[in-house]
Amino acid sequence: MLKEMGRTSQAVLIILCVLMTVKAFEMEIVPAHRIVAQIGETLTLTCSTTGCASPRFSWRTQMDNPLGGTVTNHKTYSTLTMNPVSVVNSHDYLCTVFCGEKDKKEKSIKVEIYSFPSDPVIEISPSLVAGELATITCKIPDVYPSDHLEVLLKKEEHLLVEKTFHDEISTNTETKTVLYSFTLKAEDIGKEITCVAKLPIADMDFEPKERVTSQKLNADFGPQNTVVTASPSNSPMEGDSLQLTCVTESNPPAQTVWRKHLADGSTQHLIENHTLFIPQVHFTDSGLYICEVNNLVTNKTEKAAVDIVIQGAPSIAELSVEPSTTVREGANVSIQCSAQGNPPPEIILRRKPDSGDMRPYYEGRILLPSVTFLNGGDYECVAKNKFGESKCEVRLNVMCSEQVEKPICFLDMLEFFLSDGPRNTMISVVPANVVKEGETVTMQCTSSGNPAPLISWKKKASSGEAEKIFEEATLTIQNINIQDLGLYECEAYNQFGKEDKAVKLLVQGKLESTDQMIPLIIAFSSAAATAVPVVAILIYLSRKAKINGSYSLVKAFRLKV
Repeated sequence: MLKEMGRTSQAVLIILCVLMTVKAFEMEIVPAHRIVAQIGETLTLTCSTTGCASPRFSWRTQMDNPLGGTVTNHKTYSTLTMNPVSVVNSHDYLCTVFCGEKDKKEKSIKVEIYSFPSDPVIEISPSLVAGELATITCKIPDVYPSDHLEVLLKKEEHLLVEKTFHDEISTNTETKTVLYSFTLKAEDIGKEITCVAKLPIADMDFEPKERVTSQKLNADFGPQNTVVTASPSNSPMEGDSLQLTCVTESNPPAQTVWRKHLADGSTQHLIENHTLFIPQVHFTDSGLYICEVNNLVTNKTEKAAVDIVIQGAPSIAELSVEPSTTVREGANVSIQCSAQGNPPPEIILRRKPDSGDMRPYYEGRILLPSVTFLNGGDYECVAKNKFGESKCEVRLNVMCSEQVEKPICFLDMLEFFLSDGPRNTMISVVPANVVKEGETVTMQCTSSGNPAPLISWKKKASSGEAEKIFEEATLTIQNINIQDLGLYECEAYNQFGKEDKAVKLLVQGKLESTDQMIPLIIAFSSAAATAVPVVAILIYLSRKAKINGSYSLVKAFRLKV
């Protein structure tokens, strides 16, 4: 009896163990209950079982719509794949599992669909140009459901447009657009345009629900405010470097062309660069430089100019003798000198005598008609301004003419070698250098030299400068008055030099009584007694000079021949 009871207990235990090892029939669906999927993506739903050796699976929508996906059955699970997800997949999906003939289980999952795949796109049309009308477009591509979409368009923190699409029920993805037209102002350039797109769907869990795009107003404009700068300055010294820089405001960057106005009115093309560099400037680089900038997009051009003046000490550009530096007597000769410098130099062209005294002088050109030996010698060009001076010499050689006999040619050469500058210059005053108002005074200047010197008179003004008043040897002042008193200067000169003499003329007022006249009469008589012999000598010398001119050994020799 006890043995039978033991066997029974063992059997019950075995049955209990078997029952405990067999799992109950169960199922689950993944994801559970609810899933949010974006249109265009791939979505897989998985239905699996436990406790059933050979389950059978079935998928359907609760509204008996098409599945819109592909079912794949495996031993213990089944998948429904939607690739890609579209609007038609927005349903509640039911998975049914059969185990044997009687057991079945069901679970459902809700698939919610949306589309918000990318950030907004900002377009500006046409290309922005300051002062012109432009349109900003904000596009939100492939939105679903678009009736939930909200769009904000801002410039910096200023709201330009706010738009919703609540009344536009959508059945598929749509690209929504917001437009804003305005006239671009200069102060708008560089400011930021921001488009904010929001898709706030209640109880739908996805990220992001807000997308933002920003773009700066990069307008096409210009060129404008074009300026040329010169370094170190627009008046450099000759030999210095010079850099010209052209700066302009332009978008896109403008093309730059440098040109220079020439003296003949034409324009010289230089380079195409915003910087023009000259390593060493010369006087010929002076002129008007023009910077021309051109924006190919806006098709606008602007110019700026700078006047460059090269400063410096003079330099002799040319010292020429035409027809040649060696000519025969009787030829017509032209000696010409030109110089460069700034400020413009004073040009003195003159014959250079042995004494170093250089008179007379000419400005730039000397014409010598029918030259003789007297015209031969060294000619010097001197150019000077406030920065310095420059000198250059040329020698003119005069040969005997073929038509002139050799003895006469020899005499001409002898005359040339005996030539000299003015000397023994004297002034005689008649009646005296002290005269009364109303009288007449004669001043005569004599001088020796070969060739005979020319005579001119100067009078010193109250400022101290000598003013040229007469160009003959004899200066006569009639009806003299108090304004005629002063220092008179006689200048004798030829191409070999000059010599000056001066005399002071005193003028007395008229005497009003005989008592005052007596001392003057006595003084005048004494002076006259002394002056008569001197005057006689002067008259003799004067007449001799008028007859013969200055004394010439050569002329005397010719008379003898």
